[in-house]
Amino acid sequence: MRDVFQQELAEVQERLIAISELVAISIENAVRAFNESDVSVAEEVIENDVRIDELTVALDELAINILARQQPVARDLRIVVSALRISSSLERMGDMAEHIAQLARYRFPERAVPKGLRSTFAEMGRLDVEIAKKLTQLLRTQDVRLAEEIRNEDDKIDELHVSVFDKVLGETWKGKPLATVDATLASRYHERFADHAVSIAKKVQYLATGEWIPETDLP
Repeated sequence: MRDVFQQELAEVQERLIAISELVAISIENAVRAFNESDVSVAEEVIENDVRIDELTVALDELAINILARQQPVARDLRIVVSALRISSSLERMGDMAEHIAQLARYRFPERAVPKGLRSTFAEMGRLDVEIAKKLTQLLRTQDVRLAEEIRNEDDKIDELHVSVFDKVLGETWKGKPLATVDATLASRYHERFADHAVSIAKKVQYLATGEWIPETDLP
C-alpha cells in the first residue's frame, strides 16, 4: 500500500509539471499574440485554456481521492494539500494568459499595445515567459534557487506595472480612453500572472526546506 501511495504522490507531481508546461506555452503564445496582434495565436491560447482547466480539475479530483483513501499525515499531507493550492494558482495563470490573448483578439486588426508602451509590454511579456519556464523547472527539481529568481523577476514586473500607470496617468499621455483601458488591463494581467508564480514558488520552497516565508517578505 505504501508503494501505491508513493506512486500516487509522484503522479500528482507529474501532473503539476504537465499543467505548468501548458501554462508556459500559453503565456508565451499570449505575449506573442498581444505584441504582434496575431489573432490566430490568440485564438489558440483561448482554446487551449480549456485543456488547462480540465487537467486542473482532474488533478484536484486525484488529490482529494488520495486524501480520502490514504489519509496522509505530516509531509505527505502537506504535499497533497499544497498540490491543490498550486493547481489553483496554475489555473489562474492560464486565465491571465487567456485574458492577454483576448485583448489581442478584441482589438484585431489594430494592435492592443499602445505605441508608447510597446517596449514596456515586450519586457513584461519576456519576464512572464521566463518566470513560467523557471516555475516548471522548480516544480520538477524543487531547486529553491529558482524560487528566489522568480521572486526577483516578479520585482521587475512590479516596477514595470507601476511605470505603465505612471505613463497613462501622466500629463503627456495622448492615448484614447480605449487604449488607456487596454494598457491598464494588460499590465494588471501580466503582473498577476507573475504574482501567482511567486505564490507557487513560496509553497514549493516550503516543501523543500520546511521554512515558511511570511507574507510580509513577499514582493
